[in-house]
Amino acid sequence: MTDIINSLDAYLSNHPVFIALLLGTGIFFTIYLRFPQIRLFRKAIRAVRGKDDNHEKTHGDATHFQALSTALSGTVGTGNIAGVALAIHLGGPAALFWMLVTAAIGMTTKMVEVTLSHKYRTTLPDGTIAGGPMYFMKERLNFHINGRLIPSGIVLAVMFSIFTFIGAFGTGCLPQVNSISLALGATFGIPSIITGAVLSVILALVILGGIKRIVKVTSRVVPFMAIAYFLCAMVVIIYHIDNLIPSIASIFTDVFTGTAATGGFLGSTVAIALSKGVGRGLFSNEAGQGSAPIAHAAAKCDIPAREGLVALLEPFIDTIIICTLTGLMILTSGVWNQKFDNTFQKADMFFVTAPSDNAKDIKSALASSENLYNGTINVANGNIDLEHNLYLVHANSLAEDVVVRIIETGDPYCGSLTIEKGKPQLDDELSVEGRSLIHSAPLTLQAFSSSWFGNSCAYIVAIALLLFAFSTTIAWSYYGDRAASFLFGPKAITPFRIVYIVVFFIGSITDTSIVWAVASIGIVLMAVPNLIGLLILHREVKDEVNKLKE
Repeated sequence: MTDIINSLDAYLSNHPVFIALLLGTGIFFTIYLRFPQIRLFRKAIRAVRGKDDNHEKTHGDATHFQALSTALSGTVGTGNIAGVALAIHLGGPAALFWMLVTAAIGMTTKMVEVTLSHKYRTTLPDGTIAGGPMYFMKERLNFHINGRLIPSGIVLAVMFSIFTFIGAFGTGCLPQVNSISLALGATFGIPSIITGAVLSVILALVILGGIKRIVKVTSRVVPFMAIAYFLCAMVVIIYHIDNLIPSIASIFTDVFTGTAATGGFLGSTVAIALSKGVGRGLFSNEAGQGSAPIAHAAAKCDIPAREGLVALLEPFIDTIIICTLTGLMILTSGVWNQKFDNTFQKADMFFVTAPSDNAKDIKSALASSENLYNGTINVANGNIDLEHNLYLVHANSLAEDVVVRIIETGDPYCGSLTIEKGKPQLDDELSVEGRSLIHSAPLTLQAFSSSWFGNSCAYIVAIALLLFAFSTTIAWSYYGDRAASFLFGPKAITPFRIVYIVVFFIGSITDTSIVWAVASIGIVLMAVPNLIGLLILHREVKDEVNKLKE
């Protein structure tokens, strides 16, 4: 089941049609609206401060800054720590370039989706505001054929709400608390059940108070964590200041040539860098996904496009600033192409046959399923008996100093391993250790540890992950309760919040790795109807933007 879900996730998330729709929508609106991310940038900063609003005639549950903070709390998260590292690990330095391009285009997409959602927001019986793509879909995407109403907009709205509902648990709840509990357990030795219990109580105090309490918390947490992370990242970059210019140069020089093999890195093509950079960029800032408009709909604003301007800043802060800092840390420290001792992940291991251990030969072998080994391999005193031209690849690098151990005792294993389609069929009693490249959060951790922080970096990353992930959980609780309200009515909001808190606690003590893939599929299925709706209503968007005074 895990393989099926991961395959479906990879197919949908990396499908050329989806990437073309996502980037194409942003490019179209960037040109159609005359590059608002440049032309209206200063006005966006002014809008955050609320200088142009008529506060006496506006209604809502949050200020511009609070809405921006809530939306950022949903986007600034593990993707900024782990996602950038994964993109560079797979695509090389050029992947960071495509992340920046995606963010620049996404600034316009975010402005457009927030503008429409804010325009069609509604007020619930309890006086709170509800909005998001489902509301403009319901109102504006129905059409008539021969005088008969075709409720296509309602169908799209329901679909979007269902996937938002799933995303609340899959993106914002289960994997976030699981990451927190694992990080705090490994760093401070805190049992997962204690972490889950304490954070569940804090979460309850925040989200049961509704949007007004949520925005108060996020407006304080988000600026603090962003500034703290900025300062820590700058320390690492300054420590490796001699490598700064070459690292920046590599981001741009490899864009149209791909990255050659260097150190433990096997090399990357232009296509891989493009795919991973775009994919991680979109995952990080969520432009076009339709989640942030739900938070911005609650903002006090008399002109919808003005709230769209506020949202325009999100990809800039999330990706162009924070993700760039993470990327420069990784590149200047040089850890992205260095091998480290680590425990190998099953999903990242492949036994392949290749003519030699040359990087080009190994890379070519990985590209064809015919080179994936099938058979049995002997293990003596933990050492794998590799036949001639048979190699173990882990994390896109040739593994070294490999040892198979019995997890319970730590002793070297003696016996055999069955290999199917390149994958070792390991049971829960065995682990494989060795030296290889690493990726995701551990790679960022190594970047921190390469500076003056040293071993104390584990505390920095653990605390950053706590703040980033928990703030994401808070934001997605709000997205989920607005979806629940749309699907089942306002009476469903409180039951949803209670279930959300319970599931949050369960996630702290349960392996939720498969949930990431399920949530990623949901994100794609959220984005598609949202993007189609934006394109259909492009003229209406332009009319709203024209209401802004230059």
